Amino acid sequence: MNNIPAFGLGTFRLKDRQVIDSVTNGLELGYRHIDTAQIYGNEADVGKAIAAAKVARQELFVTTKIWTENLSKDKLIASLKESLAKLQMDRVDLTLIHWPAPNDSIAVATYMEALAEAKAQGLTKLIGVSNFTIAHLKQAIDAVGTGEIATQQIEIHPFLQNRKVVDFARSQGIHLTAYMPLAYGKVMTDPVIVEIAGAHQANPAQIALAWSLQQGFATIPSSTKRANLESNLAARDILLSDAEMDAIGRLDRNDRLANPDFAPQWD
Repeated sequence: MNNIPAFGLGTFRLKDRQVIDSVTNGLELGYRHIDTAQIYGNEADVGKAIAAAKVARQELFVTTKIWTENLSKDKLIASLKESLAKLQMDRVDLTLIHWPAPNDSIAVATYMEALAEAKAQGLTKLIGVSNFTIAHLKQAIDAVGTGEIATQQIEIHPFLQNRKVVDFARSQGIHLTAYMPLAYGKVMTDPVIVEIAGAHQANPAQIALAWSLQQGFATIPSSTKRANLESNLAARDILLSDAEMDAIGRLDRNDRLANPDFAPQWD
């Protein structure tokens, strides 16, 4: 097992006081998996919140991600050391390649090998990838082996289920982490999810998260509100029936939210 906690706290789009409060509240409520990235511009504030919390470092699982500008062999490890300095840590638990190099200007093998070297140097406990297509995943596997890839983090929610990539990753024994699991709040108004929520005396966010967890994904919702951070955790106690899982499964409409201009050609 790669021991990535199934439930985590995302920090995308959270800045300054907002991210400090979110992480502080999250840690107080029992979150132990915190996800950040170089491009979020909040590693220092995440580090500040963690340092101020009364949680032992070994109880925490902290992920960061290498930005596209730092994928070259000479930049990757130096950039990770900068991230560690901001986070006030000797090492992180997981480091991901955030996106494949735009237009494949750098070979996947180049940055995967540099990432494996960062692990060998003790800068990160585990390594993995994010936003990789099947083709990129195959190249990553060729470069470092499936056993080295702790997770593939991709956008997965009821409206974008990414099944081709999920099926391929699973066929290789690669664990999946679902980001944007609430589809920026779109799950809150979907009639199917609202109806299932009513049956469970839950809210739609909890249902969407339970759907994700039940498939074995690690799931990293974010929130700025303590009440939402708390209620999201309750998703772990919800068991959806096969019929409910199927009903949510039918909501897939390839509704991709994270699609910057440098994104790869999706499967």
